[in-house]
Amino acid sequence: MSSNLRVAFAGTPEFAATALDAILSAGHAVPLVLTQPDRPAGRGMKLSPSAVKKLALTHGLDLDQPESLRTDAQRARLIASRPDVLVVAAYGLILPPEVLSLPRLGCLNIHASLLPRWRGAAPIQRAIEAGDRETGITIMQMDAGLDTGPMLLRRPVAIACDDTAASLHNKLARLGAEAIVEALARLAAANHLTAEPQPAEGATYARKISRAEAVLDWRRPGTELACTVRAFDPYPGASGQVRGTAIKLWAAHPVAGQGEAGSILRADDAGVVVACGEDALCITELQRPGSKRLAAAEFLRGFALNAGDQFSPPSAAGA
Repeated sequence: MSSNLRVAFAGTPEFAATALDAILSAGHAVPLVLTQPDRPAGRGMKLSPSAVKKLALTHGLDLDQPESLRTDAQRARLIASRPDVLVVAAYGLILPPEVLSLPRLGCLNIHASLLPRWRGAAPIQRAIEAGDRETGITIMQMDAGLDTGPMLLRRPVAIACDDTAASLHNKLARLGAEAIVEALARLAAANHLTAEPQPAEGATYARKISRAEAVLDWRRPGTELACTVRAFDPYPGASGQVRGTAIKLWAAHPVAGQGEAGSILRADDAGVVVACGEDALCITELQRPGSKRLAAAEFLRGFALNAGDQFSPPSAAGA
């Protein structure tokens, strides 16, 4: 059969757009792109198109933005596109059984973890937060469960000690794009999928990130808090509160230190060192409301912090 397939695509953010671009570059026909409806964004809260929509329009692709795919009318354009396969990447909508069974070769998902670890909405952030040394991409055949389908292809990548959610996202977006092109090539050559069921052992769930998690609990060990700071960059941004001012904490590393949890042990050009439940956290990049991210030395020139100052406990800081 031809090495090219009719690949319908469903995705929304930049992670998905990177994959769509690779699929197009590989020469596959994309008869339809599905993406989320335009959402309010920015200070003016103007309706903004997704990254996938922008790319689809650039290439002149047929585009649909249904609120869901639960009715025949909402699925009509997908049915009419007659895809061989549907590729899904960070789409944001649940696919009903009628969609999963529609393409003759099924639906493939690009998932940003080594399944079965970190099924769910925030695998990149949760892997960093947990202190994992490795993550990766899994191309899986979708079923009715939440990221539970059989695996076609897995590609690992190391998590660097300075990786943030943003930097790891970019690595995985590129790896996901390469992996889906390889998976589609295999699918086109064999005209079927040879997939491996996910093992039951080792399954974890990556729940969605919420703003409520942003405020650091200084009773936790410094090593854990350093991972949280990296995991929450760029969203929602780890934070703390000093003297009634909310401060975003963008870069930090664990250091030796001892004191009351949340108390500042030292504040100088090298960083702001805060006592934790175990050891301490040296914060090297901070941000005040209405300002920009600043290295500790520059931040302290505009907002003095001193040894003995105290970060509020989470309940008070989040109030």
